[in-house]
Amino acid sequence: MIRRLLAGAAFAALGLSGTSALAQTAVVLNSRDAQVSLLDMKEGRETGRLDVGKEPHHLYPTPDGKSLIVANALGNDLTFLDPKTGAFQRKVAGIDDPYQIGFAYDNKRFVVNSLRLDRVDVYDYDGASFKLVKRFPLKSMPSHMAFTHDSGVVYITLQGSNQVAALDLRKMEVMWQVPVGEAPAGIFLTPDQKYLLVGIMGADYVEVIDVATRQTVKRIKTGMGCHNFRALGDKRHVFVGNRVANTINMIDMQTLENVATIPVPGGPDDMEITADGKQLWTTSRFIKQVTVVDLATRQVVRKIPVGRSPHGIFFVDRAPLL
Repeated sequence: MIRRLLAGAAFAALGLSGTSALAQTAVVLNSRDAQVSLLDMKEGRETGRLDVGKEPHHLYPTPDGKSLIVANALGNDLTFLDPKTGAFQRKVAGIDDPYQIGFAYDNKRFVVNSLRLDRVDVYDYDGASFKLVKRFPLKSMPSHMAFTHDSGVVYITLQGSNQVAALDLRKMEVMWQVPVGEAPAGIFLTPDQKYLLVGIMGADYVEVIDVATRQTVKRIKTGMGCHNFRALGDKRHVFVGNRVANTINMIDMQTLENVATIPVPGGPDDMEITADGKQLWTTSRFIKQVTVVDLATRQVVRKIPVGRSPHGIFFVDRAPLL
């Protein structure tokens, strides 16, 4: 299943002992190749590839931290990998169109956004298997998600109908849907839970929704193709990538202002932050590479070739998600 790229380097990476060495592997989803790339983070190079399933777009660790789930949207299945090495563990079939996935904070609900099927599926996960609890038809194109800290609500962007929906995960019902800008994609709930930040992919701004009133209170100018979010981990700043503008903005979540613009080539998409907060790693969707940014200088310091249409990215030693 693993193809050698550099004279056995992939197998050497999988056989490393010691947590410091194991934690240096980054997993990158190559959506159009139905594979993941395994990257040696210290050396800044690809060490191997792993076949996973058709159209892997997003990924998420299991609650126990022992697996990394890759969602294969066109494969209608999930691939479980070792989060430290990227080694294959198992495959779970029968999960329809898992475009975006995520666990609520209490780890009791697993939510699947089925973008092409216009629905959101909610599962119970017992650590081994998934049980479907509720299926929500939502038009159209449910894309990204954000959970409240008490795990009672999940917010979903509806990319095809220019809306954000709120689902009650206790009563299992749709609470509300509100209009936003064109083609909403990424969504992020501020640490104080006052505001939803929505990346408006069809335009050049982040739309700010007051959760209490469900009203848009601000549009933060960013760049064209405003897409997805990754927090710095300091509970104040969050990054948003602009796939068309080829930039990443840093937003101050207290002032709701854009405080930095970083040029990044090739359609920056999903992002990760190293645990020390010094580097931002992003998939450059249109040029088959992962781009590494030094956050002190806000300059690109490394470019790592990967497969076609790289999307999700994950590594174990990462900054907090808020």
